[in-house]
Amino acid sequence: MKSKSPDWSGRKGLLLLLALVLPVLQAVAQAPGNQPEMAEVLRQSGKIYVVVAVITVVLAGLLLFLISLDRKLSRLEKEVADER
Repeated sequence: MKSKSPDWSGRKGLLLLLALVLPVLQAVAQAPGNQPEMAEVLRQSGKIYVVVAVITVVLAGLLLFLISLDRKLSRLEKEVADER
């Protein structure tokens, strides 16, 4: 029985190439000398802490929403399973 070698010339090859190249490009784009001016201004004025706090509150709210949604969904799934 002859083993088939994968064909990397199609979509799979393109996706593999993108998966390997994009992280490298992102690392190059985030060189230490390329710090945005906006971040520096926010850091100097102390407003960066407000931005971080708002982002933290939003993410915490999303997390709590997902947890409550998961509990409700689990409860509904259990009710449906009990009816059968």
